[in-house]
Amino acid sequence: MAISDLKLPQGVTAHTFKSPEVLAEGLALKVAEQLNEAIAQRGVATLVVSGGRSPVAFFQSLIKQPLDWSKVVVSLADERWVPVEHADSNAGLLKKHLLHGPAAKARFVGLYNAASNLDEAANQANDLLAELPAIDVLILGMGDDGHTASLFPNSPHLVEALQLDNPRRCWPMLAPTVPHQRLSMSRSLLASAKTKVLSISGQSKLNTLNDALAGTDIAALPIRAFLQPTLEIYWCP
Repeated sequence: MAISDLKLPQGVTAHTFKSPEVLAEGLALKVAEQLNEAIAQRGVATLVVSGGRSPVAFFQSLIKQPLDWSKVVVSLADERWVPVEHADSNAGLLKKHLLHGPAAKARFVGLYNAASNLDEAANQANDLLAELPAIDVLILGMGDDGHTASLFPNSPHLVEALQLDNPRRCWPMLAPTVPHQRLSMSRSLLASAKTKVLSISGQSKLNTLNDALAGTDIAALPIRAFLQPTLEIYWCP
């Protein structure tokens, strides 16, 4: 199966790249263009990215783009509730692979805080995100289980977190099969992004996407919430 075989909704576009490296370069060019446009229009640009290992090549490509990082705000679609120094911290991953060199001038708005419990951590992150400027570019990933950000199937609070009319910005989430409690931006906040990109690679992710397109139960495969105009899908084998 190729991505061209999928029956995408009207207004959702797909781009195929021959390798993860080429995808990362193409995505970095697009993101830099969108951020530069936002800076020209408003004097500030906001980029929200996903964690995990997949985006590392994209981060490394983005650093090389001509961009006034002092006018860029960077945040995370989701975070594991672990200190920045922890090996599984998404903020730690960003600091290592993106927020250095010229990009060290960017303002980083993280989700993690050392609250007494996950619910309180989510409340604090929710308050902090009220200060986040409008999101210009959102880069989402997707798991084989259909989760995106940390909107996991069967997680407590998932139904509320997927409500478009719920104004809350951050929710406490649980990954059913993976260690660490999570913090995730809500669907309503993520969906507010001007430019939305889903970046995936491999046949298994394509199969999951095909399954998502074949049904309507958003809670079963949360990625379905974002298969809307004007999503762009970046895929490589």
